[in-house]
Amino acid sequence: MARYIGPVCRLCRREGMKLFLKGERCYMEKCAIEKRNFAPGQHGKTRKSKMAGYGIQLREKQKVKRIYGVLEDQFRGYFEQAERTRGITGETLLQLLERRLDNVTYRLGFATSRPQARQLVRHGHFTVNGRKVDIPSYSVKPGDVIAVRQSSRKAPAILHAMEEVKGRGIPEWLQFDAEGMSAKVGSVPTRAQINLPVQEQLIVELYSK
Repeated sequence: MARYIGPVCRLCRREGMKLFLKGERCYMEKCAIEKRNFAPGQHGKTRKSKMAGYGIQLREKQKVKRIYGVLEDQFRGYFEQAERTRGITGETLLQLLERRLDNVTYRLGFATSRPQARQLVRHGHFTVNGRKVDIPSYSVKPGDVIAVRQSSRKAPAILHAMEEVKGRGIPEWLQFDAEGMSAKVGSVPTRAQINLPVQEQLIVELYSK
């Protein structure tokens, strides 16, 4: 699956907020937002464009895409799936993205960022219900058990991440077993449990035009 491989700090600067794409660096003074909180590019510091309507909706979509690390075609696929599902489309869209395996492993603290979680999943470090799964977009469901493979439990990247993110908290919809390095999906996350500063209704309005 294609992915963005360019500089990620400029994505945070474009959106004007931390998207937490570089793990530990995002919590340090080295963070690009801390040092240069203006849009990237030659005129980023001086050009202050006033956005309205379509521009605001587009920025909201780009923000969510970049947070979860998906490209346009894949994101549109998630939106179309959310439209076909009973419920509030915007909320369902976020639930689908939140249930991606790479996001779940990040939420559990097995990686310091979603890009790192994606790489760890691709390298086969995790199982779902006892079977190895190396597809970052794999969608977990209530009752699934996600665990670090036995052969990967001493992997330096995973151990370092668990130590680094300790104390940031695990979402309520995931039942975490730190000793067993595993977790059970207790339920589909509610909107209140998806702690993201986004207005998903703007994305629905954008795609509905």
